[in-house]
Amino acid sequence: MPKLKVHSGFKKRVKITGSGKLIRRRAWRNHNLSKKRGSRRRLYAKDYKFDPSDIQNVKRQLGI
Repeated sequence: MPKLKVHSGFKKRVKITGSGKLIRRRAWRNHNLSKKRGSRRRLYAKDYKFDPSDIQNVKRQLGI
């Protein structure tokens, strides 16, 4: 059986921490930031953990 390929677009968007947790960026942080409150902009700037129900699919896409 051939090796599974890593999803090349997805691996650029996910970071694995030293303890093995998966981190991603929040949505809504790309444009039209002037109309959003500062508290919302700061909230979106933080890294975000994946939902536990998604981790199995995320690891499959990363080849972990």
